[in-house]
Amino acid sequence: MKQSNLDFNYKYGFSMPESNVYKSRKGISDKVIRDISTIKNEPSWMTDFRLKAYEFFKTKPMPKWGADLSKINFDDIYYYIKPTNELKNSWDELPKEIKDTYDKIGVPEAEKKFLAGVSAQYESEVVYESIQKELTKKGIIFCDMDSGLKKYPEIVKKYFGTVISPYDNKFAALNSSVWSGGSFVYVPKGVKVDLPLQAYFRINAQNFGQFERTLIIAEEDSFVHYIEGCTAPIYSTSSLHAAVVEIIVKPGARVRYTTVQNWSKNVYNLVTKRAKVFDNALMEWVDCNIGSYVTMKYPSCYLVGRGARGEVLSIAYSGHGQHQDAGAKMIHLAPETTSRIISKSISKDGGRTSYRGLVHVSPVARDAKVYVSCDALLIDEKSRSDTYPDMKISNQQVDVQHEATVEKIGEEKLFYLASRGISKIEAEGMLVNGFIEPVTREIPLEYSIELNRLVNLEMAGSVG
Repeated sequence: MKQSNLDFNYKYGFSMPESNVYKSRKGISDKVIRDISTIKNEPSWMTDFRLKAYEFFKTKPMPKWGADLSKINFDDIYYYIKPTNELKNSWDELPKEIKDTYDKIGVPEAEKKFLAGVSAQYESEVVYESIQKELTKKGIIFCDMDSGLKKYPEIVKKYFGTVISPYDNKFAALNSSVWSGGSFVYVPKGVKVDLPLQAYFRINAQNFGQFERTLIIAEEDSFVHYIEGCTAPIYSTSSLHAAVVEIIVKPGARVRYTTVQNWSKNVYNLVTKRAKVFDNALMEWVDCNIGSYVTMKYPSCYLVGRGARGEVLSIAYSGHGQHQDAGAKMIHLAPETTSRIISKSISKDGGRTSYRGLVHVSPVARDAKVYVSCDALLIDEKSRSDTYPDMKISNQQVDVQHEATVEKIGEEKLFYLASRGISKIEAEGMLVNGFIEPVTREIPLEYSIELNRLVNLEMAGSVG
């Protein structure tokens, strides 16, 4: 997959020499899938799951809507790279090139500062994992998905693929065929995880597809906050990231899932994320998209229990050559359910953002409440923003609100800041950060600062 117009000033654009213990042949086939499953020593039901998903993937056409995906060549991708022979629990045990990579993006520092657990994925596999003993004492499971399948097969088999079917869409089917890595989180009934759990995902190789699979189960009256960060180097060829995230939020539980995505601008970021939310439970998606060549991602909540609530707070920044097609889905399937979607998008230097949302209120979802707000900011005449809201309301006893705005940065605001000695670039950065503040204030302080800094760098034209 060729990709042009790349800017090599991207902070995380460095690459390390490849040093792998196994690398699959290019392209996808039954043999590649069986080899992946064999190397991982998976149970037969998982091998069958993969192969059935692959049969569907072959028959499902590419999406005709959204961003242009015509340049993706599935035969020109490495679907599995194993960088080490085993998972490491000690940072010092990692191979030097992997350790150097994560040193550069700050994994050890983040862990030392405040994180309850850290998991780092390099290519196809999670290679480093550190979990505080307190988590284990409380019965909390936080490990890579492959270890979860080995150590907790009953739990994984019970929930795996139940929120997102392998037949849901072409890229969910692709992930289900060749998935590797990702996180497995289980929080027992009544347990509150006081500090965030964190995962880092890093693509290092050229023409590589990363297909992590994350499964989070929050039992009744529990709470967990999971944060993921994503980076990749820049090459003249494109990479594919097609993840699947499934979350089960049991009655009275609360889950917050925060993404700070800063892939380099040669990555197709095509992700399926969905939560099933039961009685009086709360699911919160905080979704921040700055990098990638193309993003198509619509975090979803299926509100299946009475009083279930879902929220999506999203930011999409699109610069030169980028298309961020992001949004949310809220499916109300029970009475007294509530959903809130707040979307903020910024387009600059000819970039394109799209909000694509679906709100469905079923006939049984009496007294449902829906709020949708889509705000777009255009920095110049070359940029574009589109909104595609879809409302399907099948019950008259509901409260539905939708609002959308498109605006430019006001000249009077820029003039006022200039009169205070602030340059135009700095002023634009300040105004953009003010525009996205309703979302950034929901993120832990360190990540909010990093996000604001990345936006300022983008506004100055020094990233990606």
